[in-house]
Amino acid sequence: MRPVYYFYITTNPSKTVLYCGMTNSLDQRIVEHYLDRGTQRNFAGKYSCFYLLYYESFQYINDAIDRETEVKKWSRKKKEQLIQNMNAEWKFLNVELYGEWPPRDLFHRRDIK
Repeated sequence: MRPVYYFYITTNPSKTVLYCGMTNSLDQRIVEHYLDRGTQRNFAGKYSCFYLLYYESFQYINDAIDRETEVKKWSRKKKEQLIQNMNAEWKFLNVELYGEWPPRDLFHRRDIK
């Protein structure tokens, strides 16, 4: 089986900020964003962008990187249209990804006590 890579868009609880990223483990990456919320370590943490709105999967990492690079250059309006096509209600997809949100098992983060 070949690896799967993801391009994704998250937002903050009030849906005022959009964050674009790519990863090879979407479920783990969203949890990492959640654990970083409110910190100044990175953009997603600073603006609490841990709610998943949109994602695409790719077989090859370069395709996911290229998609992230492409969409990051877009206007907010164009990003909103992309989200709207997959997720018309702008529902937070975290529950669909995990079955519950936040998940009880926050994976294997050794830096979290």
